[in-house]
Amino acid sequence: MKRNIVIAAVTAAALIGGGTATALATTGDDQGSARQAVNAKLSDDGSRDDRDDRDDDAARVSSSGVTAPEAIASALKHTSGTVVSAELDDEDDSDEVVWNVDVLSGDNTWHSVSVDPSNGKVLGAQTDDEDDTAQVRAALKGSSVTAEEAAKAAAGKGVVTSVGLDEDGKDKSWEAETRKSGGAEQDWKIDLKSAKVTADRDNDQD
Repeated sequence: MKRNIVIAAVTAAALIGGGTATALATTGDDQGSARQAVNAKLSDDGSRDDRDDRDDDAARVSSSGVTAPEAIASALKHTSGTVVSAELDDEDDSDEVVWNVDVLSGDNTWHSVSVDPSNGKVLGAQTDDEDDTAQVRAALKGSSVTAEEAAKAAAGKGVVTSVGLDEDGKDKSWEAETRKSGGAEQDWKIDLKSAKVTADRDNDQD
């Protein structure tokens, strides 16, 4: 009777806790072994999903023949202005991966330009509504490093999968994310005037 109560409690804890409950010590019977196996499988699901996500990201990076600086250059040929960010990402949450490049034009219109990562061709562009135009302009005032140059600087740390302006806080900078062949991810800050690359410890802790 007591064993049935324990089994019920463990099962309920696994359901309520999202499958992360730890098996309680029980007698060495088959039920105890089976319960431990179930709990081990449930606790592994989350880490397996994380690994799958990292593998997918690494595959996207390796399959992209067009680098971040090249995608930015291609976007600017199509839409003139200032590139504020570029990211290798899913297109509308589908399996298709593209470079999404945000361009702020001279008349303060935002454009989202999609670039094919296999050949650098522009797939399309659309205007966006953004409410931080003044903040972006202020952050870039006096800057001598473009998004393209920031991406080139970060490329020495790995394959750049995204670069964007960090206009918040006291220390304005470009931010870049890189990945290495093993799928390891790293965040970097690139100085707006010197293009010096330093590790972004704040994002690493997240």
